Amino acid sequence: MSFLSPLLRLENLSTEPIMSLDHVPEAQRYNKENIVAQWCAPINGKMYRIELEHGTTSGRRMIWVNGREVLRRDWMFKLVGEDTFCIEQARCIIRVDPAPGFKYEYSLYIDGKPHAQYTEELTRQYRLWLYTSGTDQAEKTEMSLEYRIMLKLDTLSLYVNDELREETAVFVHGGTDTSFVLQDTHFVLQARSSGNKLDGIVHTLLANGELVPEAKIQQIMQEPVSILQTN
Repeated sequence: MSFLSPLLRLENLSTEPIMSLDHVPEAQRYNKENIVAQWCAPINGKMYRIELEHGTTSGRRMIWVNGREVLRRDWMFKLVGEDTFCIEQARCIIRVDPAPGFKYEYSLYIDGKPHAQYTEELTRQYRLWLYTSGTDQAEKTEMSLEYRIMLKLDTLSLYVNDELREETAVFVHGGTDTSFVLQDTHFVLQARSSGNKLDGIVHTLLANGELVPEAKIQQIMQEPVSILQTN
């Protein structure tokens, strides 16, 4: 095309951002190397990994939730500011603020609370266990099956990898047992009285008769993305 071609008139030029990634499949747009900040939080009984991509040259901002894109701004002249999005009914805000040395600080707010405060409050409402079947817990292989088991204390709802279970607790001496089987692993969630009012009910999880140590929500940050991937 000639430089003098009428097709190059201003009114004929595309108004779309020149750095748009619409033509790139979502799976290819997601690149862990581009993530500058990540958080993890339980929302409505499910665990979510929230990740931010911030192009400090292009201004591009992309927000990923469990490996899926929920917000993208391809070209922004203002490198700081905030973006709002929702996870289920929770309102989330990611703020980008300037920091000394031409750097940036990234903050997440959920329902108006800083991430640390929100997570701390929610941690008291859940019990969490991480279990890998088919291998020793310290060694994971491609054949291993990973389970994230969460108990919501106020409703006693039981979730396995974000799927709500329908098992019914059975009364036993001293409390209740909730049994369920995943592949070849037999789980028993035990609820027993602690014997004092301050501690209340103590929940423990057994897998094939072996005690599964209770995990902290912060440990999810060290787990592979697959354990939080939404199908």
